[in-house]
Amino acid sequence: MEKQIAISALAALAQETRLDVFRLLVQAGPDGLPAGEVGSALGIASGTLSFHLKELKSAGLVRCERHGRSRIYSPDLSAVNDLIQFLTANCCRGIDGTGSADESCDL
Repeated sequence: MEKQIAISALAALAQETRLDVFRLLVQAGPDGLPAGEVGSALGIASGTLSFHLKELKSAGLVRCERHGRSRIYSPDLSAVNDLIQFLTANCCRGIDGTGSADESCDL
């Protein structure tokens, strides 16, 4: 993952409403949720929700598919895994966690 992509993803999550939306979508899993259901669950007006979903989508953290008249949003778990790998790439002095070089790093 490129540094700018990671910065974009982290910036998108660094806002309370977007973090709440993202966490709800992660809980829903790959099947995702309709936008209206996300808004109802979190008490977010549709215009506001639309803005936040657009930001998360632009950052590559969520996907959107049309099903009839509904838009279903789901987390892009591959992008999330890439971000986690980027953030932990140098953890434990580069040891994959099976070595004993740094016992304080338990990822």
